[in-house]
Amino acid sequence: MWLNPEEVLLKNALKLWVTARSNDFFLLQKRRGHGEHANKITGLLVGALDTVLDSNARVTPFRILLQVPGSQISWVIASGATIEEVNKHWDWLVHNLLQSLSVFENKEDAASFVKGKVKGLIAEEVRGRQAAQEEDPEKFREALLKFELHFGLPSSEKLVTYYSCCCWKGRVPRQGFLYLSVNHMAFYSFLLGKEVKLVIPWAEVTRLERVSTALMTEAIRVTTRKRQREFSMFLNLDEAFGVMGQLADITLRRLLDSVGLELDRVLQQTARITKRILEEQAIREYVLALFRLPRSEKLYEVASCSAWTPHSRSHTAGTLYTTDAYLCFSSREEGSCTLLIPLSEVLSIEKAESTSALPNPVIVSMRTKKAFQLIDLQDRDDLVESMNSRLRTLQWKHSVFRSRKGSRRSVASPTPYYTFYYDAGLSDEEEVEEQVLRNTVNSEALMTAFHQSQPGGNGNKSMEPVKERLWEDHFTEFGRGVHMFRTEKIQKLVAMGIPESLRGELWMTFSDACSELDSHQGYYAGLVQKSMGHSNLATDEIERDLHRSLPDHPAFQNPTGIAALRRVLTAYAHRNPKIGYCQSMNILASVLLLYAKEEEAFWLLVAVCERMLPDYFNRRVIGAQVDQSVFEELIRERLPELAEQVPDLSALSSVSLSWFLTLFLSVLPFQSAVCVVDCFFFQGIKSIFQLGLAVLDANAAQLSACTDDGQALMILTSFLDQVGSEESPCVSPPPPAAEENSCGDTNIPVARHTNITDLISEALAKFRDLTVRHIERLRCLHRVRVLQAHEDTIKENTLRLVSPDVSISPENLSDLYDLFKTEHFITLYWGDSSSAAAAEAAAWQQGDSGHSFVERQYRLDRPQFKSLYGLLAPWPSGSSQHTDTLSNRTFTLLALDRDNLVTFKEFASWLDTLYCEELNEKIRFLYRLHIPPALTESEDEPSLKSPLLSTSRPLYVNKETPVSESEEVVKDYQEQLKQMLQDLVKEKEKDADKPLPLMNQREFIQFCKTLYSMFHGDPEENDLFQAIATVTSLVLQIGEAGHREQTKPTAASDGALAADDEWTVSYAQILASLLTEQALVNFFEKPADLTERIAQAKRNQYQQRAGLLTLQRGTS
Repeated sequence: MWLNPEEVLLKNALKLWVTARSNDFFLLQKRRGHGEHANKITGLLVGALDTVLDSNARVTPFRILLQVPGSQISWVIASGATIEEVNKHWDWLVHNLLQSLSVFENKEDAASFVKGKVKGLIAEEVRGRQAAQEEDPEKFREALLKFELHFGLPSSEKLVTYYSCCCWKGRVPRQGFLYLSVNHMAFYSFLLGKEVKLVIPWAEVTRLERVSTALMTEAIRVTTRKRQREFSMFLNLDEAFGVMGQLADITLRRLLDSVGLELDRVLQQTARITKRILEEQAIREYVLALFRLPRSEKLYEVASCSAWTPHSRSHTAGTLYTTDAYLCFSSREEGSCTLLIPLSEVLSIEKAESTSALPNPVIVSMRTKKAFQLIDLQDRDDLVESMNSRLRTLQWKHSVFRSRKGSRRSVASPTPYYTFYYDAGLSDEEEVEEQVLRNTVNSEALMTAFHQSQPGGNGNKSMEPVKERLWEDHFTEFGRGVHMFRTEKIQKLVAMGIPESLRGELWMTFSDACSELDSHQGYYAGLVQKSMGHSNLATDEIERDLHRSLPDHPAFQNPTGIAALRRVLTAYAHRNPKIGYCQSMNILASVLLLYAKEEEAFWLLVAVCERMLPDYFNRRVIGAQVDQSVFEELIRERLPELAEQVPDLSALSSVSLSWFLTLFLSVLPFQSAVCVVDCFFFQGIKSIFQLGLAVLDANAAQLSACTDDGQALMILTSFLDQVGSEESPCVSPPPPAAEENSCGDTNIPVARHTNITDLISEALAKFRDLTVRHIERLRCLHRVRVLQAHEDTIKENTLRLVSPDVSISPENLSDLYDLFKTEHFITLYWGDSSSAAAAEAAAWQQGDSGHSFVERQYRLDRPQFKSLYGLLAPWPSGSSQHTDTLSNRTFTLLALDRDNLVTFKEFASWLDTLYCEELNEKIRFLYRLHIPPALTESEDEPSLKSPLLSTSRPLYVNKETPVSESEEVVKDYQEQLKQMLQDLVKEKEKDADKPLPLMNQREFIQFCKTLYSMFHGDPEENDLFQAIATVTSLVLQIGEAGHREQTKPTAASDGALAADDEWTVSYAQILASLLTEQALVNFFEKPADLTERIAQAKRNQYQQRAGLLTLQRGTS
């Protein structure tokens, strides 16, 4: 294979290589001893040396060297494991290059030509491998070459796919090609001598939508923060729109919230993203959402087949999806019939004899002595072998786990479980009781001991046996457990409300939390032991919310219920510190504890937070906001009349946010809300969307007549308060004051009682065609909008934080933020991913560094800052080397917090000094650049240290605080924070007033060198050089005079202290000297045009960085 040319100083060091073929420019060599008898001493010796010195040679025993006649230096350009492979490369070199090299007079130029050609061959092979993954490799290879030629992006910018389409410019369509890469979408057109070239980063796309206009029957509209563009006339618009939505979603998740949002590992490696990978990923996301599988599950096979359904006595056509730990079947009509089979419950997967009635059958046998039959499977042999391989791996893991668990159990004493409960009353042994409650895991659901009295409760008892009989009949016909057939019939049973005796079991079944419980025996008890007693922010928030969780229910008016809730929430925060604890988790966990055992409630909480509501419970609640945006879209689709009457749907979505976060538990009467939770565990988030639409539809007329958001809130609140259930048909009447208010307001009629079963049934009937696939597609598009809205908010907050401290105009400050952010992204696109990742990790992990979130969002390391320095520094420099030196010093000076990263606030303050401050501040900044810590002993290795900036009053929590100058002891946490901030302000003021250190002779020489470099190319260059010469002479005289005064007493003594013969000058002396020359005063007072500099930076940032990074990759 061709190799990136690597220099070899000695062509035959230690006689390890034997030359087989040669000419003036190339050598074909064989490793000495290769192919000879194993007992020969040369073979054994070289083999031993290979092991110690050159392990690569053992893999490739043949190589080709490029040599320059008369030189001892050569370059390895190809290697091979066989002589046939390396001979092909040799023949190509002889036939294609050897004759051409004879025309070069300079042999070094000939060598450079060959090295460039070999690098081109390597790039061609990379393109070939990438093209081979596509449906039409030759066409893709041609498109890849055009993409690289037209747009000049680095080779690491991976092209995913391309489409022929039109880009509309006003009313004129431009026919061309749309190229979709991992970080950008690019369009190129050349028609009638006019070239159109567009490059739009996915990070700037705020909205993707399909539109229809008079000129375009159907088009894709791409909206950025600055403009809109429409693309139409696609051969397959659905496919193009789907790929664009996926790429925008993936890129924004990777760039904007790589910590908060879960992203598949394959998609984090941009070099592996292809069109095929995106198609597989779209199917995987759909399968995970449809069956509510763990996010770590990998999708393996998708196969059309038919499953035998005993309840219908026929085969049902559908699709089989296989993952790491599951076999999933879904009928062609989504929701009609689904089947989830955990591999942990499978005994065997076998092929049966194929007949005309049963073609290619497969039998899946369960441990419960039940079997499932699948037919019409294509590639049955490979599919069964693959499934059996994963089944054997899973069974082996379980056997190892059981053996380890058995050995541990024989050594350790078992953890005691208590099934009894304590009274709520206090006793003399209250502390002991509390400690026992904190660490005892309940083995029964709280509802078995604590019943909430409901109005009309005597009537609902008669319904429980009826429901139980219906469910028992259903189990007999459709099966029981995770692998039951889930059909439309079960939907009706769930809508009626699951009986209390079966609720915990069915929640575990529908969510498959039972599989997690079975495979993690003892895990929860261990978490409880590890987590209890630890104190952090999550546990503080949990303690604060414990008594706010269902406070009216007797189970949580008792220490037993509170202790169980504390254990579950604390254990989960310990398990998943990325989520920790979020509000509304306490309400959800309370309901789970009522109907499930404590350990089961924990695994149900895991299923909800990590699988059924992904990204809901992170630091910015992104998932919930995405679903609110999707909900608005569904209102426009399914309730167009309401959407027309209420143009601003954000008011309705703000009301509905709590519906999604708490699954209606916070807005419906308890018994009704539990029925909604039943539906959620059976159908997932789709049931919440359907119920939300049904609630709005039931109140559409009143909502259309609303005049403000408050009125809409009152209408929906009143309606939901009156939604009852068969268990609680008589909703408690409103208080008299509420009745008077409702009667007095003619616009809000009193809501009538609505049965929750009727409401759920109506939702299922009216919005039955709402599918999980459609919801997932909308989530992909709306996640882009939500993330970009968050970015806009962060930018506004950052500018609001920075603008009071600088004199830069708001428009320029906004543009500087965009340049700052783009520089960060460019490094993530094409730069050194390891250093960028380190900077990003440091930015997020150092949450206690004193920076707020908006300050930590984007920070630049030294290479990134150096790039922006070259684009924005107002004064030119005579050489690129000196520019690098100044940028390094400036970076060291700005990175005050010891993390070696520069925030936007520091960056803006630097530019404000150079562009907007008075002459003395500019000179002061230049002075600081030429004294420590900015100036170091070795400019080649700039110091990463920054000046010490700390408070004399460190913050201690729960410890004694030092007495301040006013002799007041700060005891409260809030007061400590306030005092620390005051100390910081005082110390900064002290630093501002404190005189700068003196500048020695070496530092002054560097200062003069910088001034000379700044004047190159200035119209007044000669006058400036003369002025600086005069100033330099004056400062030297001042320094010498001061030095003589200092050394007089030293000379009078024995001279021992006269070793340091360097003189020093002060900032005031240099400033006074500069002010004597009008040319220098005019130069520094001349206003620099920051607006024009920013405009140039915008034009050049991409091209400059892309070219530099390409060059760096080529030389590495």
